Amino acid sequence: MSPFSPHRFPSPVNKLEFCIDLAIQTLAEVLQDIQNKPLLPVSFIGLACHAFIAIVCGIVVSFFPDDFDRATDRWRFREKDVGPDVSHWPTDISRDIMPVGCHSHNDYWRPIPLYSALQAGCIGVEADVWLIEEELYVGHTTSSLTPKRTLKSMYIDPLLKILDQQNPRTQFHPTDDRPLQGVFDTNPSQTLILLIDFKTDGEATWRSVVTQLMPLRERGYLSYFNGTDVVNGPITVVGTGNTPFNMVMKSAVCRDIFFDAPLERLAENDSADDHLGLETDQPKPQEQVVQIESSTENVGQGLSGIPAVDIHPNTFNSTNSYYASVSFRKSIGFPWSFRLTEGQMAKIRAQIQAAHRRGLKVRYWGLPSWPRSLRNHLWSVLVREGVDILNVDDLQSATRKDWRPKFSDWWS
Repeated sequence: MSPFSPHRFPSPVNKLEFCIDLAIQTLAEVLQDIQNKPLLPVSFIGLACHAFIAIVCGIVVSFFPDDFDRATDRWRFREKDVGPDVSHWPTDISRDIMPVGCHSHNDYWRPIPLYSALQAGCIGVEADVWLIEEELYVGHTTSSLTPKRTLKSMYIDPLLKILDQQNPRTQFHPTDDRPLQGVFDTNPSQTLILLIDFKTDGEATWRSVVTQLMPLRERGYLSYFNGTDVVNGPITVVGTGNTPFNMVMKSAVCRDIFFDAPLERLAENDSADDHLGLETDQPKPQEQVVQIESSTENVGQGLSGIPAVDIHPNTFNSTNSYYASVSFRKSIGFPWSFRLTEGQMAKIRAQIQAAHRRGLKVRYWGLPSWPRSLRNHLWSVLVREGVDILNVDDLQSATRKDWRPKFSDWWS
């Protein structure tokens, strides 16, 4: 099996219902026997224990579905039954996994960074990087950094291994595919977005990130702008946090690190965009983009490396940016009535329209995570309105898309 194959068993609720039905059926048989003939006390106790065990098994399975799946998979799906040469193929590392428009927020906190997100089907992962003594360490704060948790060890090297396996050279396939296949075997053209959040000085961190991406670049695995068009690759690198926009713009011929544009600013300039006639499928040509004066200010997502006075309606487009992001809580606000107001909905729609007209993907971060019913409602609304990728912590809930209201969601 694939190292991150999805489970093939029914949901925990179905398992519990099945075992409860079995217990009820057993008790019904007991009652039937009582009506037909006298029942010895020992037989009655035995059948009652049978029903009790069935209920206990159902509860155990419902609370520990993953362990049950792993145990049963050992005998239900044994390779020796069909042979490894039949059950595997060169590019099966992501077999049965369907990519979903979700972003693994703080991915380095996962049980297995990168792989947990891929198993769920997420098309985006996030790494916060700190440049310390010429090395890029990954973690939420400096107190969480360790020598072994680096951008290279946690993301670059694993991605190289996955993509080399997805693009093999064999006697049946002696040349590379063009375009190269991505990490998802079910959709090889789907790019994986590697969002790198610069936590230290933008320009110094930029130089180190560019150097460490070299192995992916040399193999042709990175999306890039060639001066005329954006060429999609298996990996699309996006810089956020203190990523300096002026450094992004300096890479005019082979730009393979894209910017995380300020979504709220795009909507504020939307009326100016209408005047300029900017279209989604016709981004502003590179030579007409306003030249940006260098800035070394580390002022956070979407604003680093560019003075505020130099942000114009045509500054950000698909040739230099990939995402357009903003904090949901700061920009839209908390839905205190547990439903979005008309004003909040109008602001969301304006921001989505402004980003899409420039060919950018919309991403909101900082959504309420509790109660889950509210979170699920917001996910449903955002997807319906056209948000391209959900910024999530709960990978399983996001990728399953079972966001129907549940009574238990109000306290869990």
